Amino acid sequence: MTTDAISRIRRFQRAVTSEIGVLDESFLGRGRPLGPARLLNAIGGGRSEVSELRSYLQLDSGLMSRLLRGLEAEGLIEIEAGAEDSRRRNVKLTAAGEVEYTAYETLSNTQAQAMLNKHQAPDRLLAAMDLVASAMGRDRITYEQVDPRDERAISCLQAYYAELAARLEHGFDVTLSADPDAADMRPPRGSFILALSDGLPLGCVGLKGTDKGYSEVKRLWVSPAARGLGVSRRLMTELERIAAETGVALLRLDTNRALPEALALYQKSGWTEIERFNDDPYPDYFFEKRVTPV
Repeated sequence: MTTDAISRIRRFQRAVTSEIGVLDESFLGRGRPLGPARLLNAIGGGRSEVSELRSYLQLDSGLMSRLLRGLEAEGLIEIEAGAEDSRRRNVKLTAAGEVEYTAYETLSNTQAQAMLNKHQAPDRLLAAMDLVASAMGRDRITYEQVDPRDERAISCLQAYYAELAARLEHGFDVTLSADPDAADMRPPRGSFILALSDGLPLGCVGLKGTDKGYSEVKRLWVSPAARGLGVSRRLMTELERIAAETGVALLRLDTNRALPEALALYQKSGWTEIERFNDDPYPDYFFEKRVTPV
């Protein structure tokens, strides 16, 4: 195998385009190429406004119009003017479109499973795919406030707890921490933020409300696949913005010496080290930061 970086990347590109059928005139055997199939998938996945679809698929307006006309001519979609602004157009699937969307979903899932079946260590293959997808989708990562009981939030928290259990000297038991159920990370007292890549969670952070004159930053975690992409810093920026908008003037947080990446982030982003302010059994360092309420 060549060690030249560019050649290795191009090999990867050829392998992916061949495997998923990018060049096929009939993607997954449904009679249309990948372009209109991807648009149909995006509409069926809940995106309806034309400008949103164009941005999500990164299409120019001309190609977007041609793809929409093609699906409309097949009777798979209906295009309507927006109720509040006629210049904004919305798209929805017809009954026939729903059938095609479901067929594509089934075939795509089968194709994905077949890819996993080719490798003796599917978890390693998935980890590699996650790494590539996160890097390629870096500019499209979004940040959303959710309830910490949201299943995507729970998946992040479980991964975070598992990592702490592996990295901390004496393990980790969330029931020994304050607010193990994250009840104070829900509005109006607090907030919980997810970093999302095409709907899948890459990281999280919580803003915990208190009655002590400050709010706490809790459970900052980023998937190993997305580390080094600036996600943790962006999560913290979003949290500080939300704190300011809700009138919070002082933030505090703590961290463990086994998490040097977190410690470095706080030291480089304006946090001041202070004395211990809680009786949580796990942290070694304590910080605070003032924000200007909006």
